[in-house]
Order: sequence, then C-alpha cells, then structure tokens
Amino acid sequence: MSQLQVASRKRWMRLIPLVFITYSLAYLDRANYGFGVAGGMGEDLNITAGVSSFLAALFFLGYFFFQVPGAHYAEKKSAKILIFWSLILWGGLATLTGMATSVAWLYPIRFLLGVVESAVMPAMLVFLSHWFLKEERSRANTFLILGNPVTVLWMSILSGYLLKAFDWRWLFIIEGLPAVLWAFIWYKLVNDRPKDAKWLTGQEKLDMEATLQKEQAALKPVKNYREAFKSKQVIVLSIQYFMWSIGVYGFVMWLPSIIKQASSMDIVATGWLSSGPYLLAVISMLALSYFSDKTLNRKTFVWTSLLVGAIAFFGSFMLGTSNFWLSYALLVIAGGAMYAPYGPFFAIIPEILPRNVAGGAMALINSMGALGSFVGAYFVGYLNGLTGGPGASYIFMAGSLLISALLTLMVKKPAVTSVKQMEAVSS
Repeated sequence: MSQLQVASRKRWMRLIPLVFITYSLAYLDRANYGFGVAGGMGEDLNITAGVSSFLAALFFLGYFFFQVPGAHYAEKKSAKILIFWSLILWGGLATLTGMATSVAWLYPIRFLLGVVESAVMPAMLVFLSHWFLKEERSRANTFLILGNPVTVLWMSILSGYLLKAFDWRWLFIIEGLPAVLWAFIWYKLVNDRPKDAKWLTGQEKLDMEATLQKEQAALKPVKNYREAFKSKQVIVLSIQYFMWSIGVYGFVMWLPSIIKQASSMDIVATGWLSSGPYLLAVISMLALSYFSDKTLNRKTFVWTSLLVGAIAFFGSFMLGTSNFWLSYALLVIAGGAMYAPYGPFFAIIPEILPRNVAGGAMALINSMGALGSFVGAYFVGYLNGLTGGPGASYIFMAGSLLISALLTLMVKKPAVTSVKQMEAVSS
C-alpha cells in the first residue's frame, strides 16, 4: 500500500466525521424553525402566517451576504478559525431564539443567524478541496452535505418529542447549545492543510501536497474572482442553484406544517413522517456520489435527479387530498431526489476552475442558492397560507426543479482527468 493510500485512509477516518458533525449542527439550528412554528411559537408570539414566512426566509437573506468573503478568508487564511467562531456564534443565536419574548426579537436573530452561517458552507468546501483529490471529492462533499438530511431526519423525531415534553423555547435552547461545545473539539482536532497535520508522516504530507499540485497544474489559469464570476459556466450554475434551492428550502421549512395540516396527526407523528424524505435522501446521496466519483460524470447525475423531484412534486399535486399516503410517498421521493446530487454538483467547480478562484466561485453559487432559499421559504409558506393547502406550492417547487434540471444540461462537461491518469501520463 502506497503512502498516499495510507494517508487517504487516515483522512477519511479523521476528517469526515468532524466535517459531518459540524455541518449537522449548523443545519440543526437553521431547520428547527419549522418545528418551532408548528409547535406553538406562532401562537405564543402572535406571529401571523405572512410574518412567519418572512422570518423563515429572513435567515437566507442574511446567508446571502458573506459567502464570498467567507470563502476568501478560508482560502487565504484559515477555514479552521472561521468555522470555530461561527459555531460559537450560531449556537448562541439559536439559543437566544428560545428566549424571545416577542416577534421583534426574531427579526435580528434570524437575520444574524444567516450572516454567521453564511461562511460555513463555502469554508467547508474550500477545506475539503485542500484535503481530498478529484476522484474523492464528490463523496467528500456528500459526507459534508449529508449533515443536512441526516440532521433533519433525527431532528424531526427529536423535536417532536422535545415539543411534547417541554415547549418550543426549550427546543431551541437544547438544540442550540451543542454547537458552542463542539467548537472547541473542532479547533483541537482540525488542521487547514495536510502540511500542518501532525498525524501524517513527512512522506505522506509530501505525497498529498504533490498530488494536489498536479491537479491544479492541469487546470487553465484564471487570474481573479472577476474573471471567474464572468465565466458562462459559473453564471449558469448560479442560476441553476437558485432554482434548485427554491424547491429544497420550500420543502424543508414547511414540510412539518404541510404534513400536520394534511394528516391531522399530533406533533410526534408529524415528526416521524417528516423524517421519511431525509432517510431516502441519505441513501440516494451516498449512491450517487459513489457512482459520480467512479465515472467522474457529474452533470448527468444532477439533472436526472432534479427531474425526478419535479415529477414527484407534480404527481403529489395531481393527487391532492384524495390519497394522503400516496401523496406522502411522492413527497418522500421528491425530497430524496432533491438532495441526491449535492455531492456531484459541488465537485464540478473545482474541476473547471483553479484553487485561487474556485472557493469564491462556489461561494457565489451558494449565495444564489441562499436567494433561492429565501424565495422558496417565503413563497411556499405564503402560498400555503393564501390557498389553505399545499397544492400551489407543489407546482411552484416542481417548476423550479424542472428549470434547474434544464439549466444543468447547459453546463459544459469538465475534462475527465483523474490523478491515476495523470500519473500514467507522467510515467
């Protein structure tokens, strides 16, 4: 077994659990708002349906602003330090949500929570690009983003029980504190780059850095962010991710309320049912990332998954309220399909842009996703309140996913060159 293979095993075993848990905690503190609303926060603070939709969406407005600065800091200075402070701040803000005595408190808290978390995703993607090779990157990204559906899966169940045992205030307090504690574990165990890691041997560090440099040498140079942001590929991916995020976050933020209204079940049963789409999401994300890395084909896995999600939403709309369980099954499929291609999607940019601008480009794309999330979270809640049911929002989410799938077809497929291929050429 080569030094690089030994180092690879060490990287997966040490870094991926840390990355997964960190992003899980970030997602916990943004997604539990839907359960707070369904669990009595709206009634206690006199939050109207329109205000509730705006508060859900306000997070993503804050999330939009600091993506590119966060990626720049992570690339030029330290993703480790940036994420450490983000953990402390977002855990504190999430806990403050449970102490709010009026809706006026929630406006700055939700906005600032978005600001603090905005740097986490691009910083994590930059961090992973420093540690994982091209043929590993889709899987590494997937384990990062798995923190999203896995967290919503267990959070959906836990939140139901916490709301039944306590109330919505304790839900936010209990689920906010772990991020603050985890910050210190993250800081202790993580290094920004292989050359800084004491748990790698000298030869393993050299092999890792040399292999990553080979990958960079195979990419066309791009001078600065301005040149990268004007790239047709980056523009198309930004619009594509905007449309995709409308569907994802309209779904995430309002699924508990949709299920509770349609089924008339209690909050614990609602929590169990809300976890179903995320269980399928975990399975489909792992499968697609594996085959994406094996084939180095990113684009096909992305557009086909989004098309399946669009069809499932439309099917659920056509069923209406006539068959709750079949409609619910289609929602499970829609949720799983929307999440499935995240790993391949975020592997595209590092394969077409060099490291000096790839982080910024991913941050720009994620910023557009934040705007899409704002639109999805707001308008799905607004349409549900306006029409008294989820039918109109299903069409809205189906349309956004269909457009996203079509835009994916416009993305030029990056050249397929793995490290093994480069080694064969050099030898």
